[in-house]
This record gives sequence, structure tokens and C-alpha cells, in this order.
Amino acid sequence: MTKSIMDFQDEFGRITTWPSDRRRAHQLAILHYLKGLFETGVSYDQGQVEQILADHTTLEDPSILLTELLDGDYLATADGQYWRADGRPGARG
Repeated sequence: MTKSIMDFQDEFGRITTWPSDRRRAHQLAILHYLKGLFETGVSYDQGQVEQILADHTTLEDPSILLTELLDGDYLATADGQYWRADGRPGARG
């Protein structure tokens, strides 16, 4: 991504703020970064997803990130499982 997310991270790399809608390019850069925290072809339950996001953010309510990841097709979900949208578990390529 061309936009830097450094302005939205602390010294440990955790996301500290969610950019306003006027800064959509920065939002997309953050979502791309967060997608990279999930392995392609691996499924995660909700608790695992929430823990990964909690470990990489200081936001009071990191659920906005999950919503954005799902709405932006970075993650997909079905039957209580989540995975990277570019690599569904068990899919043959």
C-alpha cells in the first residue's frame, strides 16, 4: 500500500486510532496490514480473531476492525469460522 500507517501505530506496532472516513486510503492500508496477521488457508474461530485484533490494537472497541475487515472482503466468515478471503481453508487452487 502506498499510504503509511505509522501515524496510527504506537511504538509496538499496535493500531491506536481508526482514521476518519476522509482518510480512506489510510483505513485501507490498515486493513491490508491487519489481513496480513491472518494466515492464508487457516480458519479461526471468533475468539481467535478477536484475540489477534486485540493483540494488535489499543482501540477501546476493536470490533470496528472486524466489521471493516469483513465488509472490505479482507476476511470471510461462515458457520462461526473466519478466514482470509483470498484463501478459504480446504479450497483447492
